[in-house]
Amino acid sequence: FKSCPGRVICKLLCSGEKEVDLAVQSAKAAFKIWSQMSGMERSRVLLEAARIIREQRDEIATLETINNGKSIFEARVDIDISWQCLEYYAGLAGSLAGEHIQLPGGSFGYTRREPLGVCAGIGAWNYPFQTACWKCAPALACGNAMVFKPSPFTPLSVVRLAEIFTEAGVPKGLFNVVQGGAATGQILCHHPDVAKISFTGSVPTGSKIMEMAAKGIKPVTLELGGKSPLIIFSDCSLENAVNGALMANFLTQGEVCCNGTRVFVERKILDVFTKEVVKRTQKIKIGDPLLDDTRMGALINRPHLERVQGFIKQAKEQGAEVLCGGDLYVPDDPKLKNGYYMRPCVLGKCTDDMTCVKEEIFGPVMSILPFDTEEEVLERANNTKFGLAGGVFTRDIQKAHRVVAALKAGMCFINNYNVSPVELPFGGYKSSGFGRENGRAAIEHYTQLKTVCVEMGDVESVF
Repeated sequence: FKSCPGRVICKLLCSGEKEVDLAVQSAKAAFKIWSQMSGMERSRVLLEAARIIREQRDEIATLETINNGKSIFEARVDIDISWQCLEYYAGLAGSLAGEHIQLPGGSFGYTRREPLGVCAGIGAWNYPFQTACWKCAPALACGNAMVFKPSPFTPLSVVRLAEIFTEAGVPKGLFNVVQGGAATGQILCHHPDVAKISFTGSVPTGSKIMEMAAKGIKPVTLELGGKSPLIIFSDCSLENAVNGALMANFLTQGEVCCNGTRVFVERKILDVFTKEVVKRTQKIKIGDPLLDDTRMGALINRPHLERVQGFIKQAKEQGAEVLCGGDLYVPDDPKLKNGYYMRPCVLGKCTDDMTCVKEEIFGPVMSILPFDTEEEVLERANNTKFGLAGGVFTRDIQKAHRVVAALKAGMCFINNYNVSPVELPFGGYKSSGFGRENGRAAIEHYTQLKTVCVEMGDVESVF
């Protein structure tokens, strides 16, 4: 593979009703074998898959960079998180159990934690390989099968994941991949043999998936968009807060659902914070994502680049000031001239009613907003339909915990941002979705409880 922005890498056929049904039936057959294996047996297979990913880290990261456009530096981190996720759930697989409940007279009850069956995973294009692992690792650890549909913009790396599972020894068809856009996803969601749907993507699409799932009474996990607040208090470590703001806005070209794109800065340090953020933003190395020193690659495609540019244009029209970036970037390397590059943008003089502050841009655009009091900033921070994430930078530990307790968001950060340990549950409040990826919480979404009541004496009839 070579980095070739703006050019076709490969062509794939969309999966129609026939292909989706074949994938589901294949997964259904594999489920019969996999679900009867012990947790320890499943654990060994998942550990083998994790080992393969770990050993092929650089190769898979290169594929992911070509697949998505993010820097190879970031892609390697994504792959590390992916094998760690498989290892984590491999460790839990052997410990999954119900409980025993003693009842009067020697009778007792117990619960069984059983798999759901064939689960559908629908991924986003910003973290293709990692998102697939976040969904399939708990699903497979619990004894389920999965049919996964990646975004049509990033179809490649998940196919490699399917091959790795086969190499690791899962039953044939246990992790199946179907390709296509909305029509394929719709077929998958409506399939009568799909027991559960896990989706990562936009709020409008999440709403449609929830509607489709309701017709089949299927449980769903939705990890949707965000417009998350990042609150910078004057008593913070300035250097740490600036680093946090950059991490909260410019990873993966800003194409991250939980990004802290509304940066609220206490007025006392507004000027010094803004000056330092702008200085650091202007130094971000943009260019060939396959080079080790590149820190920002290309956006996913031209329509999305134009959409992000439209937000910046509208922000200026509404009174925001472009403090740096926001324009298209053309690298010196002629082979990159058709890439979808832009300079990371910092907007000043923002107000809460501006479109750039209210709507998810999903690009490298940071909006800075001043505030004066804790009470005020919390009210403004929560004044959004989203509730995916939030962050606070302060040296006052009591204030930090007080603020995150008041934030209406599912994932909160204190003196850091966009840290994603697989041990911690991840998911949102409000329109940002429900259900959780990662941590022990995900086990709840991929199992169902069966209760068994055992009578040790004679049955007493009321008739």
